[in-house]
Amino acid sequence: MKRRKFVKAITAGSVGTATLSSLTTSALAYEHKKTSETDPDANQTGKKVLMKVGCQSGGTTIENLEFKARHGVFNIDGGMPKIIEGVGWDIEDSLRKREACEKYGISLDAYHLPLSSAGIDKVLYPNIMLGKSPERDREIEIIQQMIQVAAKTGIKVLNYNTTIHGVLRTSRTVDPTRGNASYSTWNYEEAAKKNDPKTIAGDVSIDQMFDRIKYLIDRIVPVATEYKVKLANHIADPPTPLGFRGISRWDSPDVFAGIQRFAKLSDSPYHGFNFCIGSIAEGLKDPKNEILPIIKWVGERNQIFNIHLRNIKGGWNNFQEVYPDNGDMNFFQVVRALRDVGFDGMVMPDHVPSHSASGSNQEAFAFCYGYIKAMLQALDWEARS
Repeated sequence: MKRRKFVKAITAGSVGTATLSSLTTSALAYEHKKTSETDPDANQTGKKVLMKVGCQSGGTTIENLEFKARHGVFNIDGGMPKIIEGVGWDIEDSLRKREACEKYGISLDAYHLPLSSAGIDKVLYPNIMLGKSPERDREIEIIQQMIQVAAKTGIKVLNYNTTIHGVLRTSRTVDPTRGNASYSTWNYEEAAKKNDPKTIAGDVSIDQMFDRIKYLIDRIVPVATEYKVKLANHIADPPTPLGFRGISRWDSPDVFAGIQRFAKLSDSPYHGFNFCIGSIAEGLKDPKNEILPIIKWVGERNQIFNIHLRNIKGGWNNFQEVYPDNGDMNFFQVVRALRDVGFDGMVMPDHVPSHSASGSNQEAFAFCYGYIKAMLQALDWEARS
């Protein structure tokens, strides 16, 4: 390609996602050719790529759906329908969301239950994780109604959280080598120095945390099983030392052990994970190598229902959220491991670096879409070679 034409092509659209995808696919294919001689696991020919790029940001507005379609994202988590107070989701609004997506050839595959990562002081239904009856029983009835609405409107996955602390971060780190992009950062020592107060939950042990989660699971998984809707739980972000601000998070201090304990709370095929690669890596000392056996264990149990693909620099107690190509994990190894366990859901960016420039958030997402699509195309090439 002539230089002038190349520059024109790479700058067309938001960030030239299609060209980025094509170029990155070639680079990944070359990298596979180099490594396959020394890595026997790389020679996994014939394994079909079932996963697809997805996203959970932006909802089902016309602006967002057009943005997704322009960048080749045709499977999404659409957020959630309107809530009817005291009842649950508005089924008519859910149908409208699906119809809006279909106009752009987009499949509305998932919603988020209003059991969020915002923290116990901000969530809509706090009594479930506070373990407070009978209030939590009424909240659980509302969640059960939402599962039914999801099923009746074609939603196959519901993502949710079971946390008391929200997402924990201490600062942002500016990277001059990436145009002064700003990375969300967590440093446990800095957080401990702040001596922030406990939440309204007070002190909660791991066993108490699991008791409350099991109380929820025992009441919503049977409904999900009946209606064939997968419930995908996201681990607490990040895993922390025991008793931080009174709370021992269920994925701490051994994130793999926490995942295994949660996985075994139910043997229903509709009980599993919104498997956040970044959050799991935050609990590891060697994310690049330790993440792979976790994928294998959970994947072989068919409990990976959705993927958040987020890279980090660092690990346990000290990390930065970075771009997919400049973190410590090898994401081509990660998506290959997902392919090898037969994962067939969405692979989506959830958190992206930021910048003060107008439109930088969308640019970061577009870069991630192109990167993920390129990896999936390279895996498809690998299967055919």
